[in-house]
Amino acid sequence: MTTVLHSDQQVLRARADLATEVERAGSALSARVVDAFLTVPRHPFVPVFYREESGLHLPWREEDFADDSWLAEVYADRALITEVDGVHAEDAAPGGFRGGIATSSATLPSLLAEMLDALDVRPGSRVLELGTGTGYTAALLCHLAGSATVTTADRTGQLVDNARTRLYDNGFEPTVVRAEAADGSDGHPAGAPYDRIIATRGVRRIPRAWLDQCAPGGLIVAPVRGAVARLTKLADGRAVGRFLPRNPGEARATEATDSRVLDDPAFSFWAALHPQDLQAAHTSWLAHHRPRREWFTLEAGPGAQHITHTTPDGTTLTWAL
Repeated sequence: MTTVLHSDQQVLRARADLATEVERAGSALSARVVDAFLTVPRHPFVPVFYREESGLHLPWREEDFADDSWLAEVYADRALITEVDGVHAEDAAPGGFRGGIATSSATLPSLLAEMLDALDVRPGSRVLELGTGTGYTAALLCHLAGSATVTTADRTGQLVDNARTRLYDNGFEPTVVRAEAADGSDGHPAGAPYDRIIATRGVRRIPRAWLDQCAPGGLIVAPVRGAVARLTKLADGRAVGRFLPRNPGEARATEATDSRVLDDPAFSFWAALHPQDLQAAHTSWLAHHRPRREWFTLEAGPGAQHITHTTPDGTTLTWAL
């Protein structure tokens, strides 16, 4: 086994390549978000990750490679699998393959960039991240807002402890806590109110705690029903907003008569709202002139939540969450 110590030049070049990929994939990303990807290193937060080979997962460790191929993988614009069937990559036997299903991963950088851009973090913003994971997103948030106003929470003590250590070792000192609820739905009331709340794990509806803990005028960015929503908290307690356009690298639907049509993110979102019959959903999507996800509005109140779409003739379609 060879221990690799990457040079500063290699790491800087890798970060620059990732920042270029993120900027190319995004739509008019702010310079501050691109600068965060250029400045914040990713590799200290994912020292081990799984590579999928023929349906099995092999843990990749930095010390296993004498060249810069590992570094290139870490800084590629792809999600990195960090857990399979509940076993974190760092706990996997070196060189051993694991079957099973990926249960956690580091978010696709270009998608993460779109979400951070939508979150519009300013210096001094009070930010709550739900789903610390590796700690990389928290590091980016610290770069954008400042460590003193960032709180990040996750479901297990091991994840929280590992992320806290890596963040502190790399000069970031946010508040890192264990989430009160395993899915993050309780938020973190001790630090509320927050100007910005972000979650990378999908939810079926916006948890009440997030609404309560977001300050009026604040923003919530989270995946809802397979699409990323950006909501503004109103003074009356509701949060209202729309969905982001096409998510880079998103999963596509797998059943239909025309797979090219199902590659369209507009239809994948429509299909998520009509889960009972995919063919019927496809027919109704065409009948409504193929509406795009960014044309839909999400309204989340303390009680009812719903998605709406107003057609050109003024008809309003509503789906309760």
